[in-house]
Amino acid sequence: MREPYPASLIPLLPQFLQRRRAKADFPLRHMEKLGLDRPAYFFVIDLGIQDPTGARPQDIGNRTYRTNDEPLRATAAAGESVGLIAWRDGRWSLTDKGRGALDELRRAIDAHYAALAPIAAGDLERLAELLDAAFQASATSAEPQTREHTPRAMRYRWQPPSSVMAKLDAAIYGVWQIRDDCHVQAWRDAGLGGPALDVLTRAWHKEAATEDELAGKMPTQRPDDVRAAAQHLRDIGLLTSGPGLALTDKGTAVRERIEADTDRYFFAPWPDAVGTHAVWIADRLTAVNAALL
Repeated sequence: MREPYPASLIPLLPQFLQRRRAKADFPLRHMEKLGLDRPAYFFVIDLGIQDPTGARPQDIGNRTYRTNDEPLRATAAAGESVGLIAWRDGRWSLTDKGRGALDELRRAIDAHYAALAPIAAGDLERLAELLDAAFQASATSAEPQTREHTPRAMRYRWQPPSSVMAKLDAAIYGVWQIRDDCHVQAWRDAGLGGPALDVLTRAWHKEAATEDELAGKMPTQRPDDVRAAAQHLRDIGLLTSGPGLALTDKGTAVRERIEADTDRYFFAPWPDAVGTHAVWIADRLTAVNAALL
């Protein structure tokens, strides 16, 4: 795909992922049956897209930004306590009971997707085909070289999609996992580490005025690590000196470049045949997302 890239499409992808199961009541009933809260339940389910030999702490979620795994371990403990997952040799794996729970959810979600008709059938099929083509091209492209999330997208396709909605779901989940890899590649190109990038991004979004305030909003990093990352960003000229969390002009330029490079890594591999329909894709995906509420 050639520039200009369809920036309006980007927020529609996570919006779809947030809404695609909004009308499915099985997950909530399943949580109640298993005695798990939402974080613990989806920790168990997400093991279904991890390495079959088991998941290390660094394999879960966005480990590149974390310095503290304790919240993760506390969440995992709930699944361990009811026999759904087991910790062996430094890895979490699904037990037979856990695999059974995963299979139950997969069957229920397949049925949920089969019953959905958010837009005209022909449009839905075309939308799924175009985004699947984008996924297939992106998954096999030379860039980004970072491929930490892409394998999850492959394992998410545990069977051929059972319906058009399932195909659309797999395509959007896949490209969004790849976008995570694109973003990591972009900030690594800029010479940053994950924890520092997380602090820079939150300062860029003005999520907090001070380090202490920011540390209170970042359970995935220890307070001392947040402060150390902020100081590092000051030392290299990306944050202003002093107790506040304001980006310098250089910091703003670097963060904006990271975003632009993320878009380039993300969209450049998409086939031109997909890119020429970007406006139509955004329009139809907007309609799908509206119908999913």
